[in-house]
Amino acid sequence: MEKPYIKKYKRTIGADVYFVDGEFVRSNIDKEFTNFGQHYRFPFIPQNEFWIDGEKKTGETDFFVGHMIIERRMMKQGKSYAEAIDIANKIEKRERARSVFSKEIKRLPKDERMEKVKKEKLIDAGKISVWLVKGELVRDLFYIDFTEGGHDKVYSFVPENEVWIDDDLSFGERKYVLVHELNERWLMFRGEDYDSAHLSSSSLEFFCRKIEFMTLPILLFLKFANRFLI
Repeated sequence: MEKPYIKKYKRTIGADVYFVDGEFVRSNIDKEFTNFGQHYRFPFIPQNEFWIDGEKKTGETDFFVGHMIIERRMMKQGKSYAEAIDIANKIEKRERARSVFSKEIKRLPKDERMEKVKKEKLIDAGKISVWLVKGELVRDLFYIDFTEGGHDKVYSFVPENEVWIDDDLSFGERKYVLVHELNERWLMFRGEDYDSAHLSSSSLEFFCRKIEFMTLPILLFLKFANRFLI
């Protein structure tokens, strides 16, 4: 198989499901591709295919497939992406809530749940800290559309002065997402709305991907931006 294909997962209702190289897609085709996608959301995906980022844990694969079946059906019928994802999200949430894994985690006290979510502190820069988190748990417990990363200026469930990076990302991609989240957080701190801050940060992320941005400049950026954050 040629890039971005990794391998075929299975045949489902009207589509073949493929694991793809998400990093390649984000760096060369569309920076907004996240956990998965189908044609009516991402036109570069063939109509009879569903794509799932190959970095993702297999425990969520069937949730993603079910989501895409509903999302594609709704959009094919003429509904907007916003309408389709709202319907698909509700069904996916219901299915996740039925899983034994989700039920066990939700029984834990709030503090213990947060401990389960946080995997490793990647950077402690004084005013802000960057955590590697278990993306599957974040989607189960807090927000089903959490992908790649996030921070306290966007998500109320992220503790103050923290940036979260999804552990489903490859090690090589973390630096690009970190640049995105730090820049977005900085812009929002300075008063920009989320949409504007996200668009600017996506452009910066894509630029960094193209020039293969290295880790050292990111750390320098963090040190610089940290002086403006509380």
